[in-house]
Amino acid sequence: MPRSAAGRFAVAILVLAAAACAPAPPGPAAGYAAPQQPVTASDRVVADHLQALQKIADEHGGNRAAGTSGYDASVDYVQDVLRHAGFDVSTPTFEVSGGGDGAGQGRNVIAQTRTGDAGRVVMIGAHLDSVPKGPGIVDNGSGVATLLEIATRLGADPAVENSVRFAFFGGEEDGAVGSTAYVEGLSSGDRKKIKLYLNVDMVASPNGGYLVQGGVGDDEEATGPAGSATVGRALADQLTKVGATAPEIIEFVGDDESAFVEAGIPAGGAENGDAKRKTAQQAQSWGGEAGQKYDRCYHHACDRIDNVNQEVLGHYLKAIARTLANFAASPDDVR
Repeated sequence: MPRSAAGRFAVAILVLAAAACAPAPPGPAAGYAAPQQPVTASDRVVADHLQALQKIADEHGGNRAAGTSGYDASVDYVQDVLRHAGFDVSTPTFEVSGGGDGAGQGRNVIAQTRTGDAGRVVMIGAHLDSVPKGPGIVDNGSGVATLLEIATRLGADPAVENSVRFAFFGGEEDGAVGSTAYVEGLSSGDRKKIKLYLNVDMVASPNGGYLVQGGVGDDEEATGPAGSATVGRALADQLTKVGATAPEIIEFVGDDESAFVEAGIPAGGAENGDAKRKTAQQAQSWGGEAGQKYDRCYHHACDRIDNVNQEVLGHYLKAIARTLANFAASPDDVR
């Protein structure tokens, strides 16, 4: 793509990274509209999308777990946000056998830009379900809200070299069922069109750090296939540029990226820690409390909107948007 076109795309998507305030648009889903007020980029995510997901959980038994009415309402909300932003949206189903919800069907949510080379797809995803014990606002409402904010700012027809695909997967808490079914349901040719996959899972933990996955480990399951180190390093570099000190690159741990890794698709991951404890060195670099869990509310009922670390969320939002913009505007393969 000409440099000027790439620049226009970058400006369009990176506007959300600016610190200036902007009025929040009315929410598109009836019953879940956020208040209209001036907010910063990271505050917008909390005010618009995390607030909506919290309300959904509150009105559906306290959670948004796969196979529940809370999950179905979450799917409807995400669909409405994306359609309001101009995207064509699909909700492919997948079979659920066993696990926490018994047999039945689950739904993913998929949207893709109409512009860009459809034979070269830059894909980003987050899991939409919570655990049954709580509303899952950090895990993984924070990832969902990040993708929705980027998609809304980007729009369905950006000036872009490669198509951008957004995925919201179900059944992650039951063993990455939705993402696995999605990748396995693609033809060999369609898998080859996906140039990289970036997974976003927990980016607002209250005692969180700055962790990136891709390219580290002793085998491909941990490192990802060739090109994954490039994706991981790109995200780490962008985190540094937006103010996060010394991001750490770690191994994949078996989340929604697993099916993409197994299919040979370069992958990266954004996550800021769950029930593990922050080290003294990490606390010195990132702030927070050494010796304490990254998220004391991980997989608990207290994972509510007041559990969100807005500073960590803001850094990840900006860095993920910039990473996505760079890969979407690049004509080169990921190596």
